Amino acid sequence: MTPPLILWFRRDLRLDDLPMLTAALASGQPLIPVFILDPETETLGAAPKWRLGLGLEAFSTRLAEAGSRLILRRGPALAVLEALVAETGATGVLWSRLYDAAAKARDTAVKAALKGQGLRAESFAGHLMHEPWTVQTGQGGFYRVYTPYWRTVRGIPVAAPDPAPARLPAPDHWPASDQISDWRMGAAMRRGAPVVAAHIRVGEAAAMTRLNDFLAGPIDRYASARDLPAEPGTSRLSENLTYGEIGIRRLWHAALAAFEQGHAGAETFLKELVWREFSYHLLHHTPHIATGNWKAEWDAFPWATTGPQLTAWQRGLTGEPFVDAAMRELYVTGTMHNRGRMIVASYLTKHLMTHWKAGLDWFADCLVDWDPAANAMGWQWAAGSGPDAAPYFRIFNPATQVEKFDPNAAYRRRFIAELSRNPGAEARAFFDAAPRSWGLDPTRPYPRPIVDLAEGRARALAAYAARGGAEG
Repeated sequence: MTPPLILWFRRDLRLDDLPMLTAALASGQPLIPVFILDPETETLGAAPKWRLGLGLEAFSTRLAEAGSRLILRRGPALAVLEALVAETGATGVLWSRLYDAAAKARDTAVKAALKGQGLRAESFAGHLMHEPWTVQTGQGGFYRVYTPYWRTVRGIPVAAPDPAPARLPAPDHWPASDQISDWRMGAAMRRGAPVVAAHIRVGEAAAMTRLNDFLAGPIDRYASARDLPAEPGTSRLSENLTYGEIGIRRLWHAALAAFEQGHAGAETFLKELVWREFSYHLLHHTPHIATGNWKAEWDAFPWATTGPQLTAWQRGLTGEPFVDAAMRELYVTGTMHNRGRMIVASYLTKHLMTHWKAGLDWFADCLVDWDPAANAMGWQWAAGSGPDAAPYFRIFNPATQVEKFDPNAAYRRRFIAELSRNPGAEARAFFDAAPRSWGLDPTRPYPRPIVDLAEGRARALAAYAARGGAEG
């Protein structure tokens, strides 16, 4: 009886384009796929934890189609893996790398302990195209600005994706598995789950369908349409990419082929994939970006951390239609258009002078496509405390932004019931998804703005000037 290998799955819930799986198949050993609900994973916010649970269900089905199964265990990763090794006689554990501080600390400890027991313990690329330590400046350091990072990365070849195997070699005996239903991954979603469920697309097959649909049309107009929240101008693959339901190399080569075929928006899409890479580059080299100001000089900036204005922002009741539409889109769909993310982040940190960490934490609880690197870098970029090469205090005006990017008010009407005599299903759905404790009523008048935009801008600029900044 050939001893098996354990495949420790995390944010790589796929069989296509998975270096860990390619290496495991090369061993010729039976494979035992495992997912562990460990303390690090338990800390996920309501929406990403719920969405992860759905992803695990879909991946379990995918494995069954390949003659395998997904073993679910709960507990500290090392203890669970050691128990599985003892139960199965496995000779090693393989996994795909993650890059946040908690994951790196956990994985480093697991690798050392397993190797100390004479087991194979090996991590692989798979979540990124380029490992963060492999992309360096001419001086041998790491990049702090996106544009030069892009110029370097675009010239580095990306290995072709490996196809998914038709079958996975199974062990003679399977270890026991928890039931996903017992984990209650969606408990914190409460009544919001059925509302958001209508908008998500779960699993490897759904991700490939999204990619093919994007390549069949929207990619041509991506450079301009991606900024129009009322139009289907984006790929919406961030949801699948964050759980590894599609491989980044698969996306890169598909977009690169589209670029070479002359599709107008393909280069912009490639740049967005590299923006994600850059966020992980920074998360690896400066892990404090996820928890504190990337630029230390912002530590004394007078941001608020609580208060009624933050509450109004969270509930989509600021009186600024672009902001409120985006915040309600988040509660209805579990995602938010990227233009909306920039607007709501700028408004919270600048016009409301509220700490970016409050916004980051809210997104981490509400986004089904939550990503530790992209979320952190996006918020710090918007706040001004992060990696931004622009030498000015960027303040988006929601009123002028909505005139430019939602001129017909289609996006606003789609999600704000109070702006229509006969609101649509998605606008009404916000009141079904929101907690009853909020006491919301769609028949109430739309609120007046909680802050004057000109006054909010002036206050932010004054605070910026006080810390030594200058408006460009």
